[in-house]
Amino acid sequence: MGEKVVAGRFDLSDRQRYRDKLRKCLAGLERLLAEKRFDRPKNLMGLEIELNLAGADGMPRMLNAQVLERIASRDFQTELAMFNLEVNIAPHRLGGQVFDQLAEELRTSLAYAHRKAGELSAGIVMIGILPTLDRDDLVSSNLSDVDRYTLLNDQIVAARGEDFVLDIAGVEHLTCTSKSIAPEAACTSVQLHLQVTPARFADVWNAAQAVAAAQVAVGANSPFLFGRELWRESRPPLFQQSTDTRPPELQAQGVRPRTWFGERWISSAYDLFEENLRFFPALLPICDDEDPLRVLDEGGVPSLAELVLHNGTVYRWNRPVYGIADGVPHLRVENRVLPAGPTVTDVIANAAFYYGVIRALAEEQRPVWTRLPFEAAAANFDTACRHGIDARLLWPRRGRYGGVTEVDAAALVRDELLPLAEAGLEAWGVERADRDLYLGVIEERCRRRANGASWQSATFHRALEQGLSRDAALAATTRRYAELMHLGEPVHTWPVGLPETVPLG
Repeated sequence: MGEKVVAGRFDLSDRQRYRDKLRKCLAGLERLLAEKRFDRPKNLMGLEIELNLAGADGMPRMLNAQVLERIASRDFQTELAMFNLEVNIAPHRLGGQVFDQLAEELRTSLAYAHRKAGELSAGIVMIGILPTLDRDDLVSSNLSDVDRYTLLNDQIVAARGEDFVLDIAGVEHLTCTSKSIAPEAACTSVQLHLQVTPARFADVWNAAQAVAAAQVAVGANSPFLFGRELWRESRPPLFQQSTDTRPPELQAQGVRPRTWFGERWISSAYDLFEENLRFFPALLPICDDEDPLRVLDEGGVPSLAELVLHNGTVYRWNRPVYGIADGVPHLRVENRVLPAGPTVTDVIANAAFYYGVIRALAEEQRPVWTRLPFEAAAANFDTACRHGIDARLLWPRRGRYGGVTEVDAAALVRDELLPLAEAGLEAWGVERADRDLYLGVIEERCRRRANGASWQSATFHRALEQGLSRDAALAATTRRYAELMHLGEPVHTWPVGLPETVPLG
């Protein structure tokens, strides 16, 4: 949640006032949509990556304020915990050699940040969950010293009214409790933005939901948490449980969690904003002075500040975003399913696959969401998080009789989704060299059945076989990962195991 808020206390009238203001904002959004006030297509995409700070020993470093002071760039900002940073790449127009341009900008930015962190005996690690994080690292005292994080933590804790319970059963079983939302900070992700017109929004969002499981299957990179090997992509269950405002009784009643895949295909962006108001109480009832309906009556463009703030506290894996640029409102789909890393090439390959495949799926004559039950898409997402590239997913059958069948995720991506992604990138005007390079990375992951999660797990188990303790194996795996990450070759080419040059202690 990037909005700037000032910490303070709320009285009993604040939530009702905020709820009333949210309804006005929603009415303002409805008018903007009806009056066709939104920006025309610009094929704009954006990229944000959350990062970890770790030392040469592979252990987290709580130094983001000091590192940011040395970086001194608006492209970098704080994230939830003191071992987190975020880098934002300026929006680009899809087309030409955009992915090579993004890769070069990202390499330059990360190399600079890594050098600056090195002045403080730390370094940048781009990974879904840092394997060496311990429960003692993820406590409220290690949250970044920023008002919005303190206030958000206080409000989520107050709404829950008891300790947060983490209970994730995968390869191993993790159960523990937390008194704050700090465990959420373990989840470091890539966020892919795409600006779309209102008329195209529903098709793009539906396509993104349908393909989310395939993204996770090929891009999983978060197999460890607190020394346990869990799901191939452990961020989603961790994120949901560490921000869950529902005590067990509300969970039993079917109350929706704030970290949410959703429950239906949509027909308009309005559907999602309206659901957010209908289902989720305000966490940060901070009211702006603007009257959005009066601004519209006077011919202006309202900021819809309360709607934007509330939307930032509902953690959909594909989130709707309202924004204003140069005085003109626009809508974006923010794709949040991918973990960070392993390398810049891998991140850009994941992005190329996503932007290509949703363009193609959104323009199909018989859209996939008319042939795939939403419940199947949600189940696919869960399955892909659990099993990664070895997942088996439900997907519409080809041919006249239709229906849904179970397919191997790697085969689905390689045989059906990659050709669609190729066609989608061509439709965006992306040059063949870019398409071949980055989609080729995804193809090789599928062929070798290898991604960041599979490499981490295999290397960790090799380290155990060499006689290392669990903690030492996790640290050695993290150090080797960081070394290979900075060398930059995509993860499917990484040799499994620890070379003699990596200290084993």
